Amino acid sequence: MSLETRTRVLLLQHPRERRTAVGTARLAHLCLPGSELRVGVDFDDDLSVRRALSEAEAAGRPAHLLFPGPRALDLAEAKPSGPITLVVVDGTWWQARKLLKRNARLAALPQIRFTPPAPSRYRIRREPAQDYVATVEALAHVLGALEDAPERFAGLLRPFEAMVDMQLHYAKTVAGARHRHAASRARAAGRPRGPQVLRDRASDVICVHGEANAWPARRPGGHPSEVVHWLARRATTGETFEAVVAPRRPLAPAIPGHIRISRERLAAGESWDSFRKRWAAFARERDVVCSWGRYPLDVLESEGVRLPAARVDVRPAVGPAFGTRAGAVEDCAQRLGLAPAQPFAIGRGGIRLAALSAIVDKLMTLG
Repeated sequence: MSLETRTRVLLLQHPRERRTAVGTARLAHLCLPGSELRVGVDFDDDLSVRRALSEAEAAGRPAHLLFPGPRALDLAEAKPSGPITLVVVDGTWWQARKLLKRNARLAALPQIRFTPPAPSRYRIRREPAQDYVATVEALAHVLGALEDAPERFAGLLRPFEAMVDMQLHYAKTVAGARHRHAASRARAAGRPRGPQVLRDRASDVICVHGEANAWPARRPGGHPSEVVHWLARRATTGETFEAVVAPRRPLAPAIPGHIRISRERLAAGESWDSFRKRWAAFARERDVVCSWGRYPLDVLESEGVRLPAARVDVRPAVGPAFGTRAGAVEDCAQRLGLAPAQPFAIGRGGIRLAALSAIVDKLMTLG
């Protein structure tokens, strides 16, 4: 497929995204013959990018950055007059924000934004929120709006959807069969299937989970994430820890519903200093911290709280151990036929920590 455009498209890709096999920037580049794709981090010093921006200004096609900043022009309300050069940063939202901080020329460009008409169809890659879409989806929507041809640019989504369908088929048939066979061979050989450290240091294992006051990355005026609910359970003794921490920053509107703790309960939570002192008394240097993913640990450490050095991310350990996909921790526990104990803590965090503890308890018995 090849789509000519009045809009010149300049794709700036973070190097890590280039290594992602199911990325969509290259797919978009191949479909848009007038586009240019550059990979890097320091684009202010990239001669090709500087030349493209200078040529855009000289040709009367001023460069606009596709980014949902607070000063961005919403295409649902207005659009630039005349053709433009559309600069698109390709990467995760964390990578995109880092690139803007690093490249002053890019950050100074006028910005445009859009609201996706429907959730992303990127079913092979989890987006941080429902209003996040893949790069090729964003281009289909934005080019359709800029050139008053939404149906024409919807054609960009056909090869994208074909790629998604192919990857899903592969994961279900070929990769799924390989994974099951590998797990079966491991069981037949009698090899340990759970992380060795969980057995060697069982008395030091603690399961932790945290919920954060996290603003959507796309929303203007957001704030850094902060832990507002922190839970832990020692695997062998059953000793527990819970802290509902009063937000230190404005509370994101959707958070009480997401974490299932009322706004009033959060506001009445303990102080940050009180939480840190209690947690320091509970955690031990020799503890082995088990979590479902790294996010809660990263948020807590970003706020200056020290965690034990020994850690196990349980989510990637599930496949080799049980021959099943991970997904959400509570769904995984259900697929494994585990019956988590009644949650000792409130909210979504209580449910998730109970499920994580059940999975860790099972992993400790393997091998």
